[in-house]
Amino acid sequence: MNKRFFTLFVLTNDASKPRQFKVPVKTFKVAGAVSAFFCLILAFMLFDYIRLKAASIELSGLKKENTAQRLELQGFAGKIKELEAQLAKLNLFDKKIRSIAKIDDTKGIPKNDQLLGMGGDSSAEEEEFFTSPKAKVNELVGKMRSEITQLESRAKTQETSFSEIHDYLLKQQSYLASTPSIWPLRGWVTSNYGERASPFTGSQQHHSGMDIANRVGTPVVATADGIVVEVERGTALGKSIVISHGYGMRTTYGHLEEAFVKPGQKIKRGTKIGSVGNTGRSTGPHLHYEVSLNGVAVNPSKYILN
Repeated sequence: MNKRFFTLFVLTNDASKPRQFKVPVKTFKVAGAVSAFFCLILAFMLFDYIRLKAASIELSGLKKENTAQRLELQGFAGKIKELEAQLAKLNLFDKKIRSIAKIDDTKGIPKNDQLLGMGGDSSAEEEEFFTSPKAKVNELVGKMRSEITQLESRAKTQETSFSEIHDYLLKQQSYLASTPSIWPLRGWVTSNYGERASPFTGSQQHHSGMDIANRVGTPVVATADGIVVEVERGTALGKSIVISHGYGMRTTYGHLEEAFVKPGQKIKRGTKIGSVGNTGRSTGPHLHYEVSLNGVAVNPSKYILN
């Protein structure tokens, strides 16, 4: 026949006759084709594995970059909120000092200049962050950097305003020292200045000062430099002290247990002038603290800076 064969001889160590096997050439060709096909499949699988591995590494890198940018955004947001809070406090403090020192606000921060703010749904922002392309994320980061720059600029403006106040106050040291500006004592404010229900009758009445409760004997200090003009005991305020600070300003301290000063005595801000009591018309131990300007009682809270 015309069939072609490969003959394989198998030899053993003993003296037995060698064995031979005849394999058709066609069988070898088929086996080779099958082997080549499996090699191609294996090569394709290997290539696909390498491609997936590279994609996995790239994805891991993107996740790390995404996480880093999210932390950067969170850091920016925290810094912006912190700057906003600080500027709000500085702005309020600025207005208080200007009000006390009677400084014109035309050189300060404009009233219509609002603090920059950030808001919105945080979960929506995070979703947008993770689903946005890289260019969009970079845009968000750039925007937050810009807002921080604006806040820092605002802080410099506030600093300029304080420099103006500082220069003015250097020329007004006497007026400042004579202006009430601290708490006469620490305690619980049980009644503020203004309209209130009377603790005795329940009817509406105007309260000309601020009531600060504390234990009997708690020291009371002068809130500014001045001269003691009255130390007396009355029906309403009990034992009380009145201090004249000049510039039309006076402070009154009522319901005292003791008075440590005398009329005509010069005192400095922070000097202990008496102690908390329950004298006069009172429902419990507290200090009635009153500030008057040109004979008219004003809100004491406007003259407390500490």
